[in-house]
Amino acid sequence: MIIDQTDITKTPQAVAVLGANGHTGRFVVAELLRRGFKPIAIGRNAERLAAAGFAERGIECREAAVEDDEALDRALAGAAAVINCAGPFMDTADAVVRAALRSGIHYLDVTAEQPSAQTTFERHGVAARKAGVAVIPAMGFYGGLADLLVAAVLDEWDYADTIEIRIALDSWLPTRGTRLTGERNTARRLAVSRGRLEPVNQPPAERVSTLPAPFGRQTFVELPFSEVPLIARHVQTKELHTFLSTIALRDVRDPSMPPPQAVDETGRSAQRFAVEVIVTRGDVRRRIVAQGQDIYAVSAPIICEAVQRILSGDIRDTGAKPPAAIFSAASFLRALGPDLSVEIGDA
Repeated sequence: MIIDQTDITKTPQAVAVLGANGHTGRFVVAELLRRGFKPIAIGRNAERLAAAGFAERGIECREAAVEDDEALDRALAGAAAVINCAGPFMDTADAVVRAALRSGIHYLDVTAEQPSAQTTFERHGVAARKAGVAVIPAMGFYGGLADLLVAAVLDEWDYADTIEIRIALDSWLPTRGTRLTGERNTARRLAVSRGRLEPVNQPPAERVSTLPAPFGRQTFVELPFSEVPLIARHVQTKELHTFLSTIALRDVRDPSMPPPQAVDETGRSAQRFAVEVIVTRGDVRRRIVAQGQDIYAVSAPIICEAVQRILSGDIRDTGAKPPAAIFSAASFLRALGPDLSVEIGDA
């Protein structure tokens, strides 16, 4: 049964947000409020939570460190789901998933880290299925969005010969969390080659593609994120490769690049993004392109749409699974219309 928005507003469901005072966490809290939920802001430092101004908006704040099981359990009390925005996720995801399972609530995060997503699936699949809860890593711009786009463009196909994902950013002003994750995440990136997960070849492959304005002709280098372990769990393909625009790669590797700067009342930066997915099967090529503004900000409607669907029962399954195994990809992407434009067609 699907609960409409008016029902949620009358009886707000509590959703815990770990790392609420971080850059992405603040967008998530605001989006939960907009959708009629009751956010619970969780952080390891009470002073930082206070500085974020949550209490002034009537948002309950709770202090907890991921190393403290009892504090985590107290922080999640009364919540129907927890959204983990506290990276690096290789340091936080496992503890928070375990806490969610102890509390019998759903877990979602926004990791871009392949090892974190893989570990979540491998360690918690059985327990999540037994508990009847959804555990979804990488339910944000990196990971979940590409997984949904691939499922939507595949449509009735049950396999593809090749899948290529190309991510273009007109700039990348990285947050402190992005930089910390980059320093911690030294694992070799994986792609699907010859039907198996394999380390990306060195030097990485390059592609050139022409995307809609404002991007035009772009050069890309192979650099996969958390979408690979998501897609590989439920899509049969011989080749799966992700490419990042060289502009974005240059920016994120430049230590002098400042963090994002807000340009509107929502706090979004001026950054524009495009994600192109091309799938082939025999001689047929299909293409889907999604565009929007601010990769950090757009993760909020993506993950909050997931929470809303889970808590309303609008899901296909529970357990530790990728987004497209739990949600109808086409319907999900349509629901993101105000924040994401999507075009699909033959390549």
